[in-house]
Amino acid sequence: MSGAMIFIKEEFTIKQGQLEVLAGILNLCALVGSLCAGRTSDYIGRRYTIVLAAIIFMLGSILMGYAPNFGVLIAGRCTAGIGVGFALMIAPVYAAEISSANTRGFLSSLPEIGISMGILLGYVSNNIFAKLSLKLGWRMMLGIAAIPSLFLAIGVLKMPESPRWLIMKGRVGEAKKILKKVCDSTEEAEERLRDIKKAVGIDENNKDDIVEIQKLNKAGPKEKSVWKELLFKPTPTVRRMLIAGVGIHFFEHATGTEAVILYGPRIFKKAGVTARNKLLLATVGIGLTKLTFITISTFIIDRIGRRKLLLFSITGMIASLTGLATCLTVVEHAEKKLLWALVMSLIFVYMFIMFFNIGLCPVCWVYSAEIFPNKLRAAGASVSVAVNRMMNATVSMSFLSLSDALTIGGAFYLFAGVAVVAWFFVYFCLPETMGRSLEEMDELFTKGTDSSKNVELVKS
Repeated sequence: MSGAMIFIKEEFTIKQGQLEVLAGILNLCALVGSLCAGRTSDYIGRRYTIVLAAIIFMLGSILMGYAPNFGVLIAGRCTAGIGVGFALMIAPVYAAEISSANTRGFLSSLPEIGISMGILLGYVSNNIFAKLSLKLGWRMMLGIAAIPSLFLAIGVLKMPESPRWLIMKGRVGEAKKILKKVCDSTEEAEERLRDIKKAVGIDENNKDDIVEIQKLNKAGPKEKSVWKELLFKPTPTVRRMLIAGVGIHFFEHATGTEAVILYGPRIFKKAGVTARNKLLLATVGIGLTKLTFITISTFIIDRIGRRKLLLFSITGMIASLTGLATCLTVVEHAEKKLLWALVMSLIFVYMFIMFFNIGLCPVCWVYSAEIFPNKLRAAGASVSVAVNRMMNATVSMSFLSLSDALTIGGAFYLFAGVAVVAWFFVYFCLPETMGRSLEEMDELFTKGTDSSKNVELVKS
């Protein structure tokens, strides 16, 4: 969309406010999708929810690629947004539930590598399709996303269902077979099976393949109890989990990443890069940087730990946001073009992308997918992702107005200030989860509710 917006504005002659709506409406609709995905995945399963997400996104892509007018384009963007919301919520949850404690960080952050590859391919395709006619070029940029959506819908049907979801439905025999396939040994499979059965409330000595779980089989009481336990009357443990999950998703976008990714061409233009082909080429650099460092993070997240990566990442983001804000402010007030300020602005943009993707971006999704108990995991993740999409939409739909009001440099000073708050939030509110099984999270966050142990916990 970052490249397509240049051509959409030219064809439909739309105003800046309409551009902001076009950029942000996907995330508002993704908010709705993510809230629906939690209950949907509890009902039809994690795997079929991914299939549903792919089908919805494919329909949205086709609509955007067809779009004869701005209204149809918005409708396609909204449809795609619902699919995005479903996918963003369910992919990390599925990965977390099917993986072991030692590989959970790696597998749960793999969707972020996919997203980064998608962003990079989007930037590259913008450069390729920009050479086509005005009417065809941007429609190809948006419509071509239907192809990978189709492959996803077909491919995920070959994947196993989440064993934790199967056990929650009483289908213990099926879950046992899947655990034997995804675990390194029979002993590990048996141990994970016992832990999940215990967490769900099934007697460890029960050897039946099908177990009746009355509380989980009645949709009405379940729906009431899940939202009541999560939002309305949470225990101190669940409340701390919710604060952690929602908080980290809030700060992922409140620190300005969407402003850099979506409005990259505008930032580079402010810095002094004016040629359209060079603007699009500079955004390819953003995509390459994002993919490189999120891949590095994927391989070190289970070795270094969530907290250390987050604190390191946010520290670098604070420095790069402050540097970018300073350079853009200097450029804006300079009477002539300053080459050093242009170069440093580009460097600080890439630094921000580097630090963001080495820590906050992937850890955010891994952390929220792993901390909630089995019964509340889908609902907890859906609320966290809803907040993520809300902040994404807020930043993407307000950045142009914000930069007009505060100047573009002032806007990034604001994001730097929010990043400072994010650093303290991580330090005091997020315990380390590396190496812990999903069934151990309750114990970890229960310790955290004891104020006398808070400092000791976060330092450990």
